[in-house]
Amino acid sequence: MSAPVFIAGIGAVSAIGNNVAEHVAAFERSEAGMGAMSLLNSVHSGQLPVAEVKLSNPQLAQQLGLKAAVSRTAMLSMLAAKEALDSAAIPGLNKLRTGFISANTVGGMDRTELFFESFLADPSRGRLKDVIHHECGAVTELAADFLGVKDYISTISTACSSSANSIFFGARLIRNNILDVVIAGGTDALTKFTLNGFNTLMILDQEFCKPFDENRRGLNLGEGAGYVVLVSELVATMLESAPVCTLSGYCNANDAYHQTASSPDGTGSFLAMEGALQRANLTPADISYINLHGTGTQNNDIAEGTAIKRLFDPLYPHMSSTKSFTGHTLGASGGLEAVFSVLAIRERTIFPNLRLQTPMQDLPFVPETMLIKNASVNHVLSNSFGFGGNCSSLIFSKT
Repeated sequence: MSAPVFIAGIGAVSAIGNNVAEHVAAFERSEAGMGAMSLLNSVHSGQLPVAEVKLSNPQLAQQLGLKAAVSRTAMLSMLAAKEALDSAAIPGLNKLRTGFISANTVGGMDRTELFFESFLADPSRGRLKDVIHHECGAVTELAADFLGVKDYISTISTACSSSANSIFFGARLIRNNILDVVIAGGTDALTKFTLNGFNTLMILDQEFCKPFDENRRGLNLGEGAGYVVLVSELVATMLESAPVCTLSGYCNANDAYHQTASSPDGTGSFLAMEGALQRANLTPADISYINLHGTGTQNNDIAEGTAIKRLFDPLYPHMSSTKSFTGHTLGASGGLEAVFSVLAIRERTIFPNLRLQTPMQDLPFVPETMLIKNASVNHVLSNSFGFGGNCSSLIFSKT
């Protein structure tokens, strides 16, 4: 059996909190982060709710100690990754082989949009400095420099499974004795390009999303960042506080069914979950809680639900979609939901699936609608399924 990879620290920023503690409080209050656009300048303002981080770019820069704002995607990454690394409190970190594996899908597009807004109005205007960090990799490099990580830096962009893939890639680097410590997860900021693209696909809800509800009408876009600090067994023994869990299982599968839609029978979803269970040497009955991908679209929820029915029937664990709190944060979603999975184990809590009123008729199970505390949470399955059929599942297990 492969050597275990431990979770030593977590960090998160989203529409429901600027740090992990604020997320825990929001879950306990069942307080979602969606609302009218206040920071994003869009023609859809007032029509489409979004889940914005409650910090402006100048506020983010000030909190991070930056002289000037860089791309919002990078600053969200810096904020959450620093919290994760600080919470890990790894002694002698500068002597360990440390990597930063980060995911995103929009890169520094928010700055690019600012440039073109000025440039199109007057070709003599527009700051070219705003476009130099446009690509996804530049966001990772900015955050890595901020953290002081130099040994190994990589960017993953596989749509909505991006940061789940970055996490298990980090685990593989540790298991193959390439690195000792990996900060892994993802980040994404809201942009006009992304909002317009999803609106063109006609999968955005004009009200707050209702994942796994029979009358669901689509998703709400969100933004944020989530990171976990993965460490080897040797590093885990050096920590002042014992890690609460390991990353015990992971798997990526691709059914290549459609560019933007999941296969109706959830083939990729099923293969990802089944593969993660096999790697963790667990059975479906061992899973305490599933953090659903649960976007709230017609196609996604029935595909994921069908795969869960195929794998878990007739005994279903607790499950819920935390996107009912944070919106769909795209490249950040797997990282944020990895943090929530660790919190479920640490806090012994099952998070609710907000606004679920009418269960889906074609599924024999219903996600939890109320917060459950003092639960027995030993193994959490976290699903992240992306465009192009790129499906990933992670399993976190109590130590």
